[in-house]
Amino acid sequence: MSLTSLNQLLHLLADGQFHSGTALGQHLSMTRAAVWKQLKGVEALGVKLNRIRGRGYRIVGGLDLLDVEAIQRQLPELTPPFNVQLHMSIPSTNQTLMQRQQQQSIHGEVVLAEVQTAGRGRLGRQWQSPFGQNVALSLGWNFSGGAAALEGLSLVVGLALAKALSDLGVQEVKLKWPNDILVDGKKLAGILLEMRGDATGPCHVVIGMGLNVHLTQNDAIDQPWISLCQLGYNLTRNDIVAQILLRLHQHLALFVQHGFSVMRHQWQQLHYYQDKNVQLLLPGRQVEGVCRGVNQVGALMMEFDGVLKAYSGGEISVRPLGGAYE
Repeated sequence: MSLTSLNQLLHLLADGQFHSGTALGQHLSMTRAAVWKQLKGVEALGVKLNRIRGRGYRIVGGLDLLDVEAIQRQLPELTPPFNVQLHMSIPSTNQTLMQRQQQQSIHGEVVLAEVQTAGRGRLGRQWQSPFGQNVALSLGWNFSGGAAALEGLSLVVGLALAKALSDLGVQEVKLKWPNDILVDGKKLAGILLEMRGDATGPCHVVIGMGLNVHLTQNDAIDQPWISLCQLGYNLTRNDIVAQILLRLHQHLALFVQHGFSVMRHQWQQLHYYQDKNVQLLLPGRQVEGVCRGVNQVGALMMEFDGVLKAYSGGEISVRPLGGAYE
């Protein structure tokens, strides 16, 4: 779905005030019938319209719409520069970039979506992102040195996201290995990395993240979650995206030059399960021990009877001892 008359209509309704069909038609230079058709398109995106005869249409509470120009204005000149693209509705921002990588370089390419219809999280979960409520962002980045050079990358991305939120005044943000952002033990954001390339040469990575911003209710989410709105933060998504991109640029440059090890201490300072008793869910079994953070390449360190053991891999989850959160 393109940023055309539907986008213009959404921007008119974003103020939360009533707009008559006649006034909307005048603004958009279209007939009442065409306006009605566009309003149906708004509802198809999952946006609830309030209709009152004689007053018109409104979106209760308004919308905090993404704006590429507003985001770009907040960014300094960067190398490489970010090429930000916004979609009204797509299945997945990650999927969009992964497909694009087959035809062109995606280094510095950013894809944003107001709504994802098939957003994905870790371990095959669906990531819920209703229209205009969250940040759904994917960034393409090229690396050399093969898959081994990417050890700890998901932790670096998590740290960058946590720092960006801290820059915006969000407090008590914690990190959960390998790719979650928590506040009060509840999931605020998640990260999903997808890679394509040579095991020992150039790699193309899509860095995807979802951040709960204005979300207040969603019965489809099957784990404890929280949003910035629920925490009392009134931040615009454009400001959030700009700060995330700035921090990502800084942290990825540092990672390329020095690897994860130089950021390990910072990551562990924000580690939610640092020195806590936890359960480690492994394929077909689970173990209990004390979580001692991560090693120099980002593997999770567990202590069993005074012995440390490192764990890494995409099929491992950590949860509190006796708890249900994964």
